[in-house]
Amino acid sequence: MARTILVVDDEKSILQSLEGILSDEGFEVVIARSGKEALVKIDEVFPDLVLLDIWMPGTDGIETLTEIKERYPSLQVVMMSGHGTIETAVKATRHGAYDFIEKPLSLEKVLLSINNALDYYKLEQNINILKEKDKGRYQITGSSRAIAELKEQIRIVAPTNAWVLVSGENGTGKELVAHMIHDMSGRSSKPLVEVNCAAIPEELIESELFGHEKGAFTGANSMKRGKFDQANEGSLFLDEIGDMSLKAQAKTLRILQEQKFERVGGARTIQVDVRVLAATNKDLEAEIEKGTFREDLFFRLNVIPIQVPPLRERIDDVPELTEKFIKDISVDANLELKEFSLNAIEILKRHSWPGNVRELKNLVERLAIMVPEPIIRAEDIPAPYNKISRVQTSPESNFMKTNSFKDARSQFEKEFIAKKLQECKGNISQTAETIGIERSNLHKKIKAYDLDKSK
Repeated sequence: MARTILVVDDEKSILQSLEGILSDEGFEVVIARSGKEALVKIDEVFPDLVLLDIWMPGTDGIETLTEIKERYPSLQVVMMSGHGTIETAVKATRHGAYDFIEKPLSLEKVLLSINNALDYYKLEQNINILKEKDKGRYQITGSSRAIAELKEQIRIVAPTNAWVLVSGENGTGKELVAHMIHDMSGRSSKPLVEVNCAAIPEELIESELFGHEKGAFTGANSMKRGKFDQANEGSLFLDEIGDMSLKAQAKTLRILQEQKFERVGGARTIQVDVRVLAATNKDLEAEIEKGTFREDLFFRLNVIPIQVPPLRERIDDVPELTEKFIKDISVDANLELKEFSLNAIEILKRHSWPGNVRELKNLVERLAIMVPEPIIRAEDIPAPYNKISRVQTSPESNFMKTNSFKDARSQFEKEFIAKKLQECKGNISQTAETIGIERSNLHKKIKAYDLDKSK
């Protein structure tokens, strides 16, 4: 589809010239002879870009630009003027113009400016789309009491500038908590810079956190900004802070206290404004007792402590988490959307989940890929998650384990009907015909044995 450009100028020769040139370049061209007419045309066609003359009778270009930006902030505007000065160009830029072109117009410069502005707009749109996706990505799923309390803590602390120490077992979602705090804060438009404290070698900690100047050491071929520098006016997420060496802790504490530093090999002091969010899977107070974590650093970080509950303490969230994971995985891997049967969910809820939410997500991904049927059933859940899977697949069925004839007959009937229902993919009429009983009788047995929930 051709891009639409609105050309606004009071000179007829300029309009005709630009209309012909831009049409030849494949653009759809709309013209306006005044600022007021331009605003009407924008409402009618909503162009991809506006070429706007500054000096026009009545409403001039700057006034028109201001009005355009108030109504349509994302619309790109390139200003033109035959009386251009640096002051005029700066004024236009401050009011939101993408570029400023002097008359007489150069064809090459006009096309270059237009294409750059359109590329910038496309990039801006893509960034906004990614930001929206990220907002959905970094959300804590669940409605259990433990998660409701966690979300309330985040809601209260996020708008402040208070530092937060997030604690919890591996796989509980500490990173999600940090992202939610940042996204709900006044710093959300600035970066959240992540530092994996466990992955940085001790000898590189200064370079990673503070950056270095060109030639500071062998291999430093260019200047590098450190994590603190990158996070200026935003948030710094120190993940697995408990795994940082004592030497690195000392250097980190200094910058945390002063909020200023010098790059490695540099002499200039750099001042930053950074909100620190830290996370750990360790008991830092126990680490202090052992002498592996600095007490002063702990007190500096532990302004607002937040504890993320393990999955075993929020087991009611398993159905909601499973549903979210299966949808996300289906989209990412281009798979048919599947669902878990109620019996399969019940088996997942009985597991202790030592690996927490991350372990559940990995299992859901495995099942989404490996199970060919659209319904993931109880028998599809592998050991050790399904503790009764071995019994179900054993040659000796459950009905052989009782001495009561009545109980054995009931158990056999239940297993037999369940198996035949599975073979007939839940079709009750087909199952009744296959095993030779009335459909109404089969309905009663399904209800009596609670088999309708295993579909």
